[in-house]
Amino acid sequence: MRFSNSPGHRAHLRAALVALLLAAPLAAQTPIDAPDNKFSPAEDVKLGRQAAQQVEQEMPILRNEQIDSFVDRIGRRLVNAVPAEFRHPEFQYAFSVVNARDINAFALPGGPMYINRGMIASARSEGEVAGVMAHELSHVVLRHGTAQASKATKYQLGQIAGQVLGAIVGGTAGAVIAQGSQFGLGAAFLRFSRDYERQADILGAQIMARAGYDPLQMASMFETIQKQGGSRGPEWLSSHPNPGNRQEAIRKEARLLQVQNPVQSSGELRTVQARLEQMPRALSGEEIARRAEAGAEGGAVGTAGTGSANVEPPSREFRSYSVGDVFQVSVPENWRQVAAGNSIRFAPEGASAPSSGQQVFTHGIEFGVAGNDDGDLEAATKSLVAAFASSNPGLRVDGRAQRVDFGGRNGLRVVLRNASEATGREEAVVVTTTLLEDRNLFYSVAVAPVAEFDRYRQAFQRVNGSVRLAQ
Repeated sequence: MRFSNSPGHRAHLRAALVALLLAAPLAAQTPIDAPDNKFSPAEDVKLGRQAAQQVEQEMPILRNEQIDSFVDRIGRRLVNAVPAEFRHPEFQYAFSVVNARDINAFALPGGPMYINRGMIASARSEGEVAGVMAHELSHVVLRHGTAQASKATKYQLGQIAGQVLGAIVGGTAGAVIAQGSQFGLGAAFLRFSRDYERQADILGAQIMARAGYDPLQMASMFETIQKQGGSRGPEWLSSHPNPGNRQEAIRKEARLLQVQNPVQSSGELRTVQARLEQMPRALSGEEIARRAEAGAEGGAVGTAGTGSANVEPPSREFRSYSVGDVFQVSVPENWRQVAAGNSIRFAPEGASAPSSGQQVFTHGIEFGVAGNDDGDLEAATKSLVAAFASSNPGLRVDGRAQRVDFGGRNGLRVVLRNASEATGREEAVVVTTTLLEDRNLFYSVAVAPVAEFDRYRQAFQRVNGSVRLAQ
């Protein structure tokens, strides 16, 4: 068969091919499945409402009609673009701005969302603001907060009010809502897992495209967050860890999506940013936490800068404890049990002092369970130590990790030094870890001032040696 090769025929073929390509659907977007969850959507709403009340009592909410209107408009547009399978009619969405200069944002179960003033000030386009909000909205509609708490309750070693709320919020807000220990649950379950982060990135990109925003602007905002976070990293990343190749994964998903009814730039972001620049200086997260501490009711055992004269040395007599269905342990008889969220602490009387809105312990040992994505002991231990360091700026590793027996299993021991913000003294910290059968990380953290550590060393060794894991 002979085909015509005339210019007119070639032009006709090109036009037909272009029409065919335009008509062809894009490759299927990445499917997302919401994780298992022991809570009901109605419980999400209840928990979110309770947390929102505490947030608005203890964090400086910026009340400005122009700025609130800007954020609310973006939020409503994104909510209307949530895929049908993730819509929850009972959810009550609200969008507020926190008068804090840190680059941060968080959302609560059931709909309340909070965006830091510093996040808006750092954005280069409305789409970048929408990118962060779409990511947070995805956590809400996928119900990641209560799904995370569903996993945490398995290791509910201690009971404190606000445990679930602290596990959802993280960061400064987590410290305000559920004032935990210096080394406890905040490092283990106050972060979303990398799997949840990956889901929120992908679904967030899909919501953005459906709402008329270019998903590539989410990737560019994350780059801004990373660059402006400083040497210790931005607060937002402490509770939203990078799942790996974050920006490239978002760009890859964006190539599968088509932006519907693109939002035209109105210049409103620049107007809002100019208004923010005219306002008095915003507080930092640390200042907010300190203010919350100063306004908190009740006193603390011990005060900042306190020595250890009133802290008894470890008793030679030991008492056994059974901690849920997770482990058994024996500790000095003069150490009392203190709940600390999804960890449990044993410490002598007076071994506590306030620091940056939290009660931290200066002597004793704490046990906990940390989420672990890959089941690698060394990697999980490094991640745990890094999480501790994020809330303890003076923390540093003292030597190499050593292989040890812990609870009858292969374990790791890492010795750290820390400049205690509570007492102003140098303290020694010994972290010991092993893996549970479900791959989560079981750990102990032993703490005592360096000048007194020799008096505690033998007790710490005996306590860790007594651990018997149930799984």
